[in-house]
Amino acid sequence: MSTSAPPRRGPRVLPFPAAAGLARFVVARNATAFRRAWVLLLSGFVEPVFYLFSLGVGLGALIGRVTTDGGSVVEYAAFVAPGLLAASAMNGAIFDATFNVFFKLRYQHLYDAMLATPIGPRDIAVGEITWSLLRGSLYSGMFLVVALVAGLVRSWWALLALPAAVLIGLAFGAVGMFTTTYLRSWQDFDYVTLAIQPMFLFSATFFPLSTYPDALQWLVRLTPLYHGVALERGLMLGEVSWGLLWHVAYLLVLGVVGVVGTSRRIATLLLT
Repeated sequence: MSTSAPPRRGPRVLPFPAAAGLARFVVARNATAFRRAWVLLLSGFVEPVFYLFSLGVGLGALIGRVTTDGGSVVEYAAFVAPGLLAASAMNGAIFDATFNVFFKLRYQHLYDAMLATPIGPRDIAVGEITWSLLRGSLYSGMFLVVALVAGLVRSWWALLALPAAVLIGLAFGAVGMFTTTYLRSWQDFDYVTLAIQPMFLFSATFFPLSTYPDALQWLVRLTPLYHGVALERGLMLGEVSWGLLWHVAYLLVLGVVGVVGTSRRIATLLLT
């Protein structure tokens, strides 16, 4: 009587994304875990709103109007709102894909337990990234409602601002989780903060890109948050052109690279 070896569950069993068909159960698990902690889920929405009304409205009364890189002249609050919308998507995705994933991976050993079920490494990677971008999209959706009520939306193109926020969440969630797989201790999160905080302040979030020195402008253009800010600002202010597709392509490629890299890293960490 001959026996056949069980099939290997690894990164080469099925090509991406075919081996991620059970990712929805990872998302469902996270949604169930936050069902009784919805206040924590919504906590990341508060900070951008504070920035909007303290800087956008408060400081905006002193600054008055600004000229965007697209040539429009708008109130400072209307200029800042799209940048904070992009930052909401970034914060919701990056912090869930880093701190929470690190705890589950290194301390809770949740993913080891998941592997005892039909769920595979790619399901875990895609499920966690999907959850992080859903969380970022939730923050962005609530912030967009606040901006709309405050009269800071200038164009019907803003209907696409939420799908754009989903794309921003995909990029940061995927790259964030990929980075987390290389972190060794909680002290390593200082590097995450060191990358996120300057990006938040200097990615044309609060000032037009044209106000930066030429050398610094090239550096800003390399950051993913700048592309998210430029995309959201173009949609919310009606500065729509073919150039926005460049920002879409940048974020989409970054997200796909992050998902593929995370899938392989998770498989390596959990199956070896």
